[in-house]
Amino acid sequence: MIDIDAAFAPAAAYVADGRIPGATLGIITAGGERAVRVAGYAALMPERELLTEAHWFDLASVSKVVATTRMILQLADEGKLDLDAPLTSAIPDLRQYDVANAAERRLTFRDCLSHRTFLPAVEPVYTYGDDPNRLRAFILQREWRHGPPVYSDINFLLLGIAVERITGRPLWAWPLGGGLSYGPPPGPAVATEFCHWRGRMLKGEVHDENCSALGGATGHAGLFGTVAGVLDFAQGLLDGSGASPAMLEAIRTQQFEHRTCGWDSRYPGWPGGDACSAHTIGHTGFVGTGLWVDFDRGVAWALLTNRVHPTRHSEGAASIFTLRPATGDAVAAAVS
Repeated sequence: MIDIDAAFAPAAAYVADGRIPGATLGIITAGGERAVRVAGYAALMPERELLTEAHWFDLASVSKVVATTRMILQLADEGKLDLDAPLTSAIPDLRQYDVANAAERRLTFRDCLSHRTFLPAVEPVYTYGDDPNRLRAFILQREWRHGPPVYSDINFLLLGIAVERITGRPLWAWPLGGGLSYGPPPGPAVATEFCHWRGRMLKGEVHDENCSALGGATGHAGLFGTVAGVLDFAQGLLDGSGASPAMLEAIRTQQFEHRTCGWDSRYPGWPGGDACSAHTIGHTGFVGTGLWVDFDRGVAWALLTNRVHPTRHSEGAASIFTLRPATGDAVAAAVS
């Protein structure tokens, strides 16, 4: 049984207090029971719009696990790539002007999936031009500054380019299932933030600037989803219908620190809360989205919010960092 009202209580309180405009919580069990609650607004400006279950959210970095990680692991399943081979097996022109010495040429798919690289967390690639092909070339030929391993968008930008090279198709051509789509979404969309670079409030348009400049579908961002679409994906992981045994092993097995292939596994103070089992994985998105899958308990939950609306610089936007673990703990108590 799912006590969805109890599970949703933290999010409902944050919406009522005006800390976030709106929130959707979806819970699904391995047996297929699901429940959803919604509160607040899909947009506050230029006009108020009530949030519904039908609204599409910009999933932001949740794209990394719902789309890119799935693509890479499926291609590995099909024998089209080796996770421990260098990226150059798919992108031979990576740092092609320094073949002998470029450290980027030694990075493997597994390194990038588990963020075990020297690459920076983020780079304002969109400030270097407005031609997607030229920006992809820039990403491949740039000598990236070295640093300690960090969670890095650049890792997944490279993985996205690798998928495009192996399949010969853009990422948006990959079949993802109902309720998941690269933008613009085919239904009502949740507003994110006023973008000073683009000069408009973003709604149904990818929030991430680099993803936008690169055409709207990249390895690190760009996916939109409804709560039903995200829950369908999660159920496929819980019951095994959406992933092979090898894929499930890859996303459940720690590779580097607390990271598996693509996902975070539980660690002290993580966004999934303290009450989930040790065999729980999750991922968050900058705009206020998140998905967690607890394999031991056979339950998954998606918390989708527009915490950056109308701006990431509001006091309320930071409240997501307390709301996420509070919701995870509430979910654990509400599912029996």
